[in-house]
Amino acid sequence: MRTWISFAVLVLISGAHLTLTATQTPSPAVYTAAQADAGQASYQANCASCHQPTLVGQNEAPALAGANFMTTWRGRTTKDLVEYMAATMPPGKPSLGEAEYLNISAYILQFNGAAAGAQPLVAATATPIGTVATGQRAAARPGTPAPPAGAAPPARAAVAPPRGHSVKGEVKNYVPVTDAMLKNPEPGDWLMARRNYQAWSYSPLAEITTKNVKDLKLAWSWSMNEAGANQPMPLVHNGIMYLAHTLNMVQALDAATGDLIWENQVGPNAIVGSFGSMRNIAIYQDKIFLSTTDAKLYALDARTGAVVWTVTVADNTKGYYQTSGPLVVRGKVIQGLQGCDRFRATERCFISAYDSSTGKLLWKFHTVARTGEPGGDTWGALPDGMRAGGDTWIVGSYDPDLDLIYYGVAQAKPWMPASRGTKVSDAALYTGSTVALRAEDGSLAWHYQHIPGETLDQDEVYERVLVDNGPEKAVFTIGKAGILWKLERKTGKFLGYQQTVFQNMFDKIDPEKGTPTYRQDIIDQKIDEWLAVCPSTEGGHNWQAMTYHPPTHQLIIPLSQSCMEIVARKVEFAEGSGGTSAARKFFEMPGSDGNVGKLLAIDVTTMKETWSVQQRAAYLTAALSTAGGVMFIGDLDRQFRAHDVKTGEVLWSARLGTAVQGFPVTFTANGKQYVAVTTGVGGGSPRVVPRTITPEINPPANGHTLYVFELPKR
Repeated sequence: MRTWISFAVLVLISGAHLTLTATQTPSPAVYTAAQADAGQASYQANCASCHQPTLVGQNEAPALAGANFMTTWRGRTTKDLVEYMAATMPPGKPSLGEAEYLNISAYILQFNGAAAGAQPLVAATATPIGTVATGQRAAARPGTPAPPAGAAPPARAAVAPPRGHSVKGEVKNYVPVTDAMLKNPEPGDWLMARRNYQAWSYSPLAEITTKNVKDLKLAWSWSMNEAGANQPMPLVHNGIMYLAHTLNMVQALDAATGDLIWENQVGPNAIVGSFGSMRNIAIYQDKIFLSTTDAKLYALDARTGAVVWTVTVADNTKGYYQTSGPLVVRGKVIQGLQGCDRFRATERCFISAYDSSTGKLLWKFHTVARTGEPGGDTWGALPDGMRAGGDTWIVGSYDPDLDLIYYGVAQAKPWMPASRGTKVSDAALYTGSTVALRAEDGSLAWHYQHIPGETLDQDEVYERVLVDNGPEKAVFTIGKAGILWKLERKTGKFLGYQQTVFQNMFDKIDPEKGTPTYRQDIIDQKIDEWLAVCPSTEGGHNWQAMTYHPPTHQLIIPLSQSCMEIVARKVEFAEGSGGTSAARKFFEMPGSDGNVGKLLAIDVTTMKETWSVQQRAAYLTAALSTAGGVMFIGDLDRQFRAHDVKTGEVLWSARLGTAVQGFPVTFTANGKQYVAVTTGVGGGSPRVVPRTITPEINPPANGHTLYVFELPKR
């Protein structure tokens, strides 16, 4: 078996941690002011989109300044810092020169209070960081706010002004999208994330079949913004495609020809939030709804792209952002929220609803319970301001008959209880849960917590797929732990589960309630003690959505097979602190024979496997199935493939410009069926982990493009 344990993601070097005391003499300065000046510019260009302009960090990108940074790096050397960045940064393809890594290291040292001097930092310099830096910046550099004592600054730097309504045009003969259309979409339309309220990622179109799919050819392609992580899902209505780009831009295109009709960028012209992804938009009546990465919600005129209204969902200067868009339910625009990983005395994350005509706030549901609220006693002794997490970064589903909205809520932050000041037995509601909310007022109908006290970044935030199987009304979901959960969607009653990849974090799963029990060493975790677990933070399953194929009663699920060592770090309990606060190493999953990518088909009635396919390259798109018996999916190695839904056999493939990444869709325009998919770079664990354990797969570091395929003319 091929195995690579990543030097690139090691964040701890063995050895004693050094502490600078009042009696010690600081070491001589190890870098020059000129290096730090150059490093500041390079950092903003190459690092700030993940670690933030003020080095505060976000999500998987740790803080590079303040107490939490010093906790991890105090006992390590400047040489370790330079080598670590050269091996890992930017994520996906380290590509800077030695001088640039040295300059960025100098800037990080300066930001943490180390003084500049006459001696330049060189690769061989191995000065312990704790002897030259304090974590507190002595003075702010021009244009960058200084952090408060003991913590990295929570605010972001200003971004460039938006480009605005850069291309003006009009969609002719536009037909408003009604509630009835959303409930029962026309076969040739794709009107919402995953196509229908039930989140099937399935199309009833059947022009493309198992017999003729081998004849697919490129109809047209469209270049997209290169910044950030490209993971979009286009919408199509009456032959018009609405496409979201990174940098908060939406375009309307003729879906048959690729001709541009209008274009509008309404949010920051910069990467903000978690890699700048723009996963989905929504359409209703005469409006397109876009959630921007600076935590705002926009309504655009679907005919022209002009802004109709805008509202602020949350304060972006406090770290909130969005990468997935809204769901429209009976005139309400339902929106999740990210940036929930920081300690905040008054704010916390929520799901919210807005009037589609005016943008007026209608309701909020808070995803982290506080003192005196239902679930408020599940966070141990943590004060309310130290309860973090509960992001909702994947758009939800909806049952029109029950009038219930289903969302997955992400894990508590920091990732590990040893860091966040709780026990594994503290459930930390409503993190790691499915919540069913009443569409009318956002009140909680029920919740089911999949992994109480989740402690290894095994997120359960992903798609909720609604399936009727005779009288049984089920909701299926699968998270990073690779467990396919089956619940009754009226009450949340546990109905069953199926493990889809190897896992060794749980000793058992209760067959009646579904509650998992962690291994004893995970329960007994301590700061700075490594744990080896499967799967890794890549998942199991991640944002690449599964598909439900009604004709065969199958769920077809993109999976990943990797493992990790993970360690909890000490966290400062102060306003603006928090974060994920864990370090990881990645390695191949036992029994995978080096195959990171896995496709698994599960019968929804029996919960048994019907077929599976494994390959070396990770799958980086959602799965799309059709009435023609074909399932489409793309991977890291640039392959976009069609599989037979009954057997998993590959029927067709095309190698595209870079990694195939996003959400494939199929639609009709001018009476003809098309299939569309995007390529892209960037992202978190689903990109970083395969780069570590499949280093021979090297797609280009650019090439964000939409590709549209068709059958030849007859």
